[in-house]
Amino acid sequence: MRYRKLGKTDFEVSAIGFGASTLGHVFGVVDTQAASRAVDAAVEHGINLFDVSPFYGLTVAEERLGQMLEPHRQKVFLGTKCGRYGSDIFDFSAERITTEFEMSLERLRTDYVDILQVHDIEFGDVQQIVHETIPAMQRLREQGKVRAIGVTGYWPGLLARVASQAGVDCVLNYCHANLFVDDMDLELVPYVEESGIGLLNASPLHMGLLADKPIAPWHPAPECVVQAAEAVRNVCREFAVDAGTVALSVCLDHPAVASTFVGISSEAELIAACCALKSELPEELMTAIRTIVDPVRNIVWPSGLEGNADAALNEWRTCDAAH
Repeated sequence: MRYRKLGKTDFEVSAIGFGASTLGHVFGVVDTQAASRAVDAAVEHGINLFDVSPFYGLTVAEERLGQMLEPHRQKVFLGTKCGRYGSDIFDFSAERITTEFEMSLERLRTDYVDILQVHDIEFGDVQQIVHETIPAMQRLREQGKVRAIGVTGYWPGLLARVASQAGVDCVLNYCHANLFVDDMDLELVPYVEESGIGLLNASPLHMGLLADKPIAPWHPAPECVVQAAEAVRNVCREFAVDAGTVALSVCLDHPAVASTFVGISSEAELIAACCALKSELPEELMTAIRTIVDPVRNIVWPSGLEGNADAALNEWRTCDAAH
């Protein structure tokens, strides 16, 4: 395993982070015993950063991760989120943040978390998040219940703007630094490099599009991106390489990212993820993948309140434009 420092914190985190949304059946039904073995194996393989949220499985993922991590708690950095509690349930008020966090601690079977992050800030009022939500989290940090705080979301530019207004330790961006999209580098990466805060990446498989399993029915990607992902999976099979391993290996090379979270639900998925640390990908394969991906590169989709979207929203590439 490789390790990197998370911003200005004293956390040396594993390059691969364990995304525990899978424990809440977000991407399909997961065998609990198999998932528990995957958590044990992850710790054995040196993964020391685990990410969850009360939103995943409507508290199920937190409950399960808390049970599975109990024997390993002092060996890992544990992070959860606040502010999002259902598909359309958001409450970024200080009162709800504080109350819900106490319940998260109970489910996670711990008296503190290493990282607490605001979940999907694009769905909230930015001024409330800056002036009410984050101060509430800072008070939890002062109480010793949280070691580091951050914000998460879909739009990288929005994350940079909010982080610049609030005293956060890290930001987590998803679906904007992988095989299909690379616009995290436009605003967010320059900001974290200048400010020194930690950067976490998520969804290296583009929320499961490059996983060897059925695509979740809720996936928001447009059809041309879904078709391109299927073509990438097919060409990887021709080279006898796991598409998820390829996708993750690309993310692990990003110099500004401390850790990349990947959803893991079995030992096989864990091993595939760890293989990305040392995989040497054939140039012929990567050329074939670029040929497939380039026509749909940086095609994104709506997420959150319209006013919170990055300015790039007005210049979205669409499937029609890609052709």
